[in-house]
Amino acid sequence: MEFIRVNDIEDPLFAKMHTLLGEIFPPEEVLDFDLWKEPLEDPSIRVFVAVQEGEVIGATEYRYYPDWNIAMTDFTIIGQSGLGIGRFLAKKREEDLQRLAQENGKTLFGMFAEIYDPYDREDFDFGGVMAMNPYVRREVLSHLGYKRLNFPYIHPSWKNDGEAVEGLDFCFMPTDEQVTEIPSSLIVDFLTDYYSVLSNKPQHWLDMIDELKQLEYVDLCPL
Repeated sequence: MEFIRVNDIEDPLFAKMHTLLGEIFPPEEVLDFDLWKEPLEDPSIRVFVAVQEGEVIGATEYRYYPDWNIAMTDFTIIGQSGLGIGRFLAKKREEDLQRLAQENGKTLFGMFAEIYDPYDREDFDFGGVMAMNPYVRREVLSHLGYKRLNFPYIHPSWKNDGEAVEGLDFCFMPTDEQVTEIPSSLIVDFLTDYYSVLSNKPQHWLDMIDELKQLEYVDLCPL
């Protein structure tokens, strides 16, 4: 299995990855094909695919923010069960992020992720791949060390239609397991930057950001 970076919309591996995205995730979570051009060319956005015998069987997108010394996992896709794809992607991503943090003269503080909450919403199919089942994924991410940030979370739809996407938790995996809270300002700064590409924000999201600004810290809770 190979871990190959994709940074060109014309790369045949990207077309295969985008097809896999559409098979696994609901439509509101998938950016249109043509809109991937600039993100792929952005050096701070790291998109890698797991390739076996020329086929894309998994993928992950993440990014490192040197000013905040944190990372964000955008998505992880496991296209087939029983091949160890999840472990392979997680280890390769961790190695890459630790290297980036070291180049920044630091030890990675932690990593954000959005996690589906199947206890709130159960209408997720995820292409019928059981490894992508939200119950399974939630437990795997808990094992990795992710904690739920204790506030009601929604995010703007990637369709940029002004709709709010619910049924998720916003989580953080601290490198130091003794960390039990993080500054609210870090969450606000990160989310404002992360969703700056979307011009049409739902009012519900704007209200959530305003409420976070009133807090000093947000607790990390078990998933």
